[in-house]
Amino acid sequence: MTLNIKITDKAVSWFENEMGLEPGDGVHFFGKVYGKTEIHEGFSVGMRIEKPDSNLLGKVKINGITYFASKEDDWFFSRYDLVVDYDDKKEEPIYHFNAKE
Repeated sequence: MTLNIKITDKAVSWFENEMGLEPGDGVHFFGKVYGKTEIHEGFSVGMRIEKPDSNLLGKVKINGITYFASKEDDWFFSRYDLVVDYDDKKEEPIYHFNAKE
C-alpha cells in the first residue's frame, strides 16, 4: 500500500526556512519511540534530512525537495495518509493521520 503525503504551504515554508533546505534535499519521516500522535500512543513522528533511496512507501516533491517515508516504516503509517501542517502556537510542524478508505 502506498502512503500519500501532503505538506501544507505553511509547513513547506517552515522546512525550507528553519532547516535551510534546498532543491535536491530530502526530508525523511519515520516512526520513533516516545511521544504520541493522533493514532499512536508511545510513538511520534521523527524527521531527518536525508536523500531518498528506492525503498519508498510514499513521497511528494515540492520546490525540488522530496518529502518521503520508507517501506520499513509501514508499521507506523499503514492504513493512513500523512498530512504535515504547521502549528502557529508551537511554531513547529504538526502531523495528522487520515484513515485510508
